[in-house]
Amino acid sequence: MVTSNELGDFLRARRARVLPSDAGLPAGTGLRRTPGLRREELAALSGVSIDYYIRLEQGKELNPSSSVLDALAKALRLGGDEHAHLYALANHASRRTLPARHSPDRTVRPGMRLLLENLRPCPAYLLSPISDVLAANPEALALYAGMDGWPEERRNTIRYVFLHPAARSLLADWDRSAVGCVASLRGVLADDPRSPGLSGLVDELTAGSAEFAELWPRYDVRHRRSERKAFHHPVAGDLTLGYEVLRLDTSGRRLTVYQAAPGTADHERLTRLRDAAA
Repeated sequence: MVTSNELGDFLRARRARVLPSDAGLPAGTGLRRTPGLRREELAALSGVSIDYYIRLEQGKELNPSSSVLDALAKALRLGGDEHAHLYALANHASRRTLPARHSPDRTVRPGMRLLLENLRPCPAYLLSPISDVLAANPEALALYAGMDGWPEERRNTIRYVFLHPAARSLLADWDRSAVGCVASLRGVLADDPRSPGLSGLVDELTAGSAEFAELWPRYDVRHRRSERKAFHHPVAGDLTLGYEVLRLDTSGRRLTVYQAAPGTADHERLTRLRDAAA
């Protein structure tokens, strides 16, 4: 579920994940209601009053300064993506940046479709901000075994990971993929909380996947980057592919291309994937 107090929810979730010992604080005495920092501890570490911090968590203070945000990020031990996410949530809370409402746009330029064709046999697809598959070459659909059985409007790589029955056997490290998907979706929420289809996708996955429902409130944030992914493919066999993520423009669309070095076993297995796609 996408709430109206994302800034407060983020602060509360991340506060619960910082142990007093991590922040150099004594464990203290008595029973702690939360395994992480208390509100007054985080306020003290950040140099703000407890009343001010409580108002931030409750969504009653909507205009924190950059110095306050930086101090909170340091106390919460946020990484780069998470620090930027905190700023984005603060901007949305204060309505400093409020995206205009817009409808889903699934149109794909002919030049992009030609590019996907010319990238063959490398699997490649074009994704919307929330990971809807807007266009894909045959190898990409063959790589994600069974996705081509879904109607085009339901093809979404995050939906696939959590709801498609083939995903757990296909993805060699399903847990890592699941965490990455949720962290990426959190990034979309910060970039554009009105992103078309975002709220509906979160609701669908929360209702349909216990794992997603558990991961979503953790508020992990990470933008998709180029890395490697291993597959147990039913036709191509075991293969590990590097993938490049190319962000195309301010619309949030991205092109993802999987590849393997020529002469390697993984490259040879890509030819099996090409044959399966044919």
